[in-house]
Amino acid sequence: MSDVQRLKEKVLSGGEIAKEEALTLYEAPLESLCKAADEIRKYFCGNGFDICTIINGKSGRCSEDCKYCAQSAYYHTETEEYPLLGKEEIVRQAKYNAERGVLRYSIVTSGRALDDSEVEEMCEAIREIKRQADIEVCVSFGLLNEAQYRKLREAGVTRVHNNLETSRRNFPNVCTTHTFDDKAAAIRAAMAAGLSVCSGGIMGLGETAEDRIDLALSLRELGIRSVPVNMLNPIPGTPYEGNPRLGEEDMRRIAAVYRFILPKASIRLAGGRGLMEDKGESCFLSGANAVISGDMLTTSGYTIESDMSMIEKLGYRAVLCNG
Repeated sequence: MSDVQRLKEKVLSGGEIAKEEALTLYEAPLESLCKAADEIRKYFCGNGFDICTIINGKSGRCSEDCKYCAQSAYYHTETEEYPLLGKEEIVRQAKYNAERGVLRYSIVTSGRALDDSEVEEMCEAIREIKRQADIEVCVSFGLLNEAQYRKLREAGVTRVHNNLETSRRNFPNVCTTHTFDDKAAAIRAAMAAGLSVCSGGIMGLGETAEDRIDLALSLRELGIRSVPVNMLNPIPGTPYEGNPRLGEEDMRRIAAVYRFILPKASIRLAGGRGLMEDKGESCFLSGANAVISGDMLTTSGYTIESDMSMIEKLGYRAVLCNG
């Protein structure tokens, strides 16, 4: 029996694979690895597919120095800058997405963290969304504390997004203005406030295969069940503008190994999907089963309508997963 088949049986029987086993999988033949990952996905997740959209609620002039980000004030990019959007626009876009069958809508803001007055503004907008639209609300407001997260939950938020971005080892190479532990603390604060958490990373930041696996293991340790897998889109003006782009085979391998490590999670293709010729279809047959649709924060994505068609063609159905 091959390592792929042996480890697939281990996962299907409820076991967890260790780091050394995951490293072995990362070197396995791609097609057999992806086929086994898809079988694990079907066993634990069925044909449910989690689709969400995002709105860039506050753009640019971020105080953090994340080397991949076009919104950092440290770098000279062509990203549009604007303060916190008003309630009307945030609610309008929530309704637009709900009318097109999207089940989860995420408000994302630049900066280290929203302050208390901004959190209250967002609470007002979220309460209005819940009055006017049948859609779940997720927020990505930076490194908030438990009290702030509790206010957001009371306003109607059900999920918080906060990417770990990369492994603990590699994190200082990517960002120096906050730490991996700062991220993990914010994630635990959101969970303590009664919120589910969406957290993943960006592939293509100069990390190794071991870093990618270490990130997945950290997510497993934290109990994360919604995992965005972003592919770096090198933005001119950022320190990573010259980083080589990953290919579709790279992303398929990552999605498949993540499915082995996180068998019950929603493995979500996110930023960078626009660089893939097949719109990510091959990844959705290799263990991934969720997506961020529409435009990303600073780059274009795909339309909701085209993604809904793709989901149907692949035999999935749009549902809320791992809420």
